[in-house]
Amino acid sequence: MDSAPPAPSSSPSSPWLPFESRRRARDEKREAVLRAAVQLFLEQGYHRVTLNEVAERLNITKPALYNYFRGKDEILFECWSMGAELVDSVITEINAGGGSGLAKLRKLVHAYAALMATDFGASLVRFDLRDLTERNAAVARTAKKRIDATFRRYIAAGTADGSIRPCDPKLAAFAIAGALNWIGHWYRRDGELSPTEIADEFTVRLTEGLASESRQQITNKTPRAPQRRNSGRATSGKKRTGGPR
Repeated sequence: MDSAPPAPSSSPSSPWLPFESRRRARDEKREAVLRAAVQLFLEQGYHRVTLNEVAERLNITKPALYNYFRGKDEILFECWSMGAELVDSVITEINAGGGSGLAKLRKLVHAYAALMATDFGASLVRFDLRDLTERNAAVARTAKKRIDATFRRYIAAGTADGSIRPCDPKLAAFAIAGALNWIGHWYRRDGELSPTEIADEFTVRLTEGLASESRQQITNKTPRAPQRRNSGRATSGKKRTGGPR
């Protein structure tokens, strides 16, 4: 009796990755370009950095960058956009959580301070919008106004619900944002404080004067920075991060 004919072989596997895998790989490479570029822009200044330097840091050729971006100004805007998206995400989460105006303000101050100690966060205050195209600069200005409006809204809500003392929300928001934005200029990874420690301290200092409750109550409710581990004793040799030098 003849044996059954062999089953037809399956079609040869495609040398191409599935669409979703290819898109994910492209997104990862695109983000790698942005991370390399934002570091260089912050280290050397936007105008001093060339696309050749960005490519060299990634171990690719300059023409390969054009697979992801049309030019250096687009990379600059996308770096800025990454920072803005992080802030928007924080605001969305805070709004969904509810709470008093003061509680929301504290959460925003803490998160914003920590973001200013990141590369994409610092790009929000270190990059000059005049280096963007007119269209992208308009987008950036609108985003800045939206962030400022959120600070004002939380402060106004706090005065309405009694958690914040009566004040001018506009002036209070300017004072808070000004202090927070400056973190993006002076923060150094090899400094004395970590981003979390900076955020903890700024949350106390920037909200205690606005709160209608006592200073001691605010201090008890706000996460405190951990005690310094180094008090003259030998350490493991691992360098602390953050803070001005």
